[in-house]
Amino acid sequence: MLRNTLIFLSGSNAAKAVVTKTPLRRMSKRFVPGEDVSDFLRAAAEANALELEVTGNYLGEAEHDERTARDAVGAYLQILDGIVAKGLKGNVSVKPTQVGLEIGKEFFKDNLRQLLDKAKETGVFIRWDMESSEWTQATLDPFEELWAEGYRNMGTVLQSYLFRTMDDARRMNELGVRVRLCKGAYAEPPEVAFQEKSEVDQNFVDVAKALMADGNYPALATHDDEIIESLKEFAAKENIGKDRFEFQMLHGVRRDLQQQLRSEGYNVRVYVPFGISWYPYLMRRLAERPANMLFFVGSVVRESPLGFLWPKAKKGK
Repeated sequence: MLRNTLIFLSGSNAAKAVVTKTPLRRMSKRFVPGEDVSDFLRAAAEANALELEVTGNYLGEAEHDERTARDAVGAYLQILDGIVAKGLKGNVSVKPTQVGLEIGKEFFKDNLRQLLDKAKETGVFIRWDMESSEWTQATLDPFEELWAEGYRNMGTVLQSYLFRTMDDARRMNELGVRVRLCKGAYAEPPEVAFQEKSEVDQNFVDVAKALMADGNYPALATHDDEIIESLKEFAAKENIGKDRFEFQMLHGVRRDLQQQLRSEGYNVRVYVPFGISWYPYLMRRLAERPANMLFFVGSVVRESPLGFLWPKAKKGK
């Protein structure tokens, strides 16, 4: 119920108007470091200093106008230039509908070719983010078409709450595509997606193992301690080296766990979003992990006259 409510609020202009007038706007910078490319580059440099790699995402919603879609492409080109200029260890995550997928497949593919060609010149990897289930096949089709054209500096995202994901993972393994596996943050109907958290989690573990065993450097995007431990045990049992996969986490979430995994020798990448469209992103992240709400509530209380009543945050949180 809470998850669905948060997802609904992510698309509510009325709710956004209220939230942007509260301390949440300022506190959201724990998750979204800023609105400009320079803010991303600063956060990326800080992560690199902690031996964490990054992936940058320019926040935005689906574009229906070619001009604004091209503007989004321009923002991603700036990220690519900035990563190279600053010598950062990072790549870029692109939202397909933001750069024209809903406008038309050929227009979208032209935009992606521009990004992929630029990325190839600079040695940067491009990840195609995944959106709601209505766009899953519409995203994978042009991906495979560009893959067939010879582009290899790109990967995609699969979501463990969808029934189809194991089949998609096997297909990506067959092609040699680098996959980021996440749980998914959209409200999906029971016809296409698991509705119980336990089922989503189990499918995540099952698909992750398939990617680790037979895939090409999968990215396992989770903050769940139990899931992470089970995958570490699987890797050890199957003699899968720590250099053959990476864990991914959201900027500002479980920083203690990020550091712990890195200290154990695992590759860890932080997903660093930026942009003026921080509100829907924030609401979806809360929906994906409602426990994050505790952080925001605690922050509000600590900055109020009742702050002395709130326990101090644990080190590293």
